[in-house]
Amino acid sequence: MLFLLLLLLAALVPGSDRFEEPVYYHIIHTSSFCNNSWVHMGSGWLGELQIHSWNSSSCTFIYLYPWSRGHFSDKELIDLEKFFWVHIIGVKDFFTDHFIHSCLNYYNQIDLQMAAGCELHSGKFFLGFKQVAIQGSDFMSFQNKTWLPSPKGGRKAQKICKALNLRQGSIERVHWLLSDTFPRFALGLFDAGKAHLQRRVKPEAWLSSGPSPGPGHLLLVCHVSGFYPKPVWVMWMRGEQEQQGTQRGDFLPNADGTWYLQATLDVAAGEAAGLACRVKHSSLGGKDLVLYWAPHSALGWILSAVIVALALLTGLGFWFRKCW
Repeated sequence: MLFLLLLLLAALVPGSDRFEEPVYYHIIHTSSFCNNSWVHMGSGWLGELQIHSWNSSSCTFIYLYPWSRGHFSDKELIDLEKFFWVHIIGVKDFFTDHFIHSCLNYYNQIDLQMAAGCELHSGKFFLGFKQVAIQGSDFMSFQNKTWLPSPKGGRKAQKICKALNLRQGSIERVHWLLSDTFPRFALGLFDAGKAHLQRRVKPEAWLSSGPSPGPGHLLLVCHVSGFYPKPVWVMWMRGEQEQQGTQRGDFLPNADGTWYLQATLDVAAGEAAGLACRVKHSSLGGKDLVLYWAPHSALGWILSAVIVALALLTGLGFWFRKCW
């Protein structure tokens, strides 16, 4: 898939501590063609944190954090916006002329996806990349001043790359963007956003039961939320023994930029007692967060007993008032 290549190894920012997240900056843009018109959406990401969105009405970036302008001047940002928009229009028009209409015989809507950015290696070396996908499948990429077709793109990708490679002015502009503009912008972002990226936020955790996996079984769920950075270790335990049946879900983003994760365990109802969920995270200072499972049956009996006792006391009070 197109964006799997964006999951990169962790690197160093010059003069800073090691980041636990991959260090790269990229822009993702999607143009959808439907009913003879285009709809454009775009966003900018530093690692896995979205820091920019695209206002298609004004053709400008929206800066989601005070530091997401990096160290660029207002003029440099305006120039970058203009380049971004002109390039989008150029690629869109090119694909409309050479590709889109021939595809409308097979699809009601055409989605053209582009990713461009740079990654940082060992605090010294930037590698720029640009990739294009159609309908979510790799189509072509830009490397060493050349558009290269993806094997999945077939003859159409080969034909379009051949035509694009004849446009020397466009080739030079894309190369300059990837080799100069993006690296300078990204370095400013890494520096300006360093405090935000290197912050440590402690997780909150709680336990619940999920849908019954079958007769006589319980699904124990450990919820871990509000932590940053993303790397976290969550495991169901019995004493010091890890429960190999632990299943971890996908990382989900919270609105404040922190993360949520849940870990589940399918156990026989009679074996739930004594289990605990253990959480390890860099914000905890080496002290694990441990939550012990309290069997719902026992809690249910206690709650039921309290309710019955209150009902009896209420009934007795009413009876005494009536009799006296």
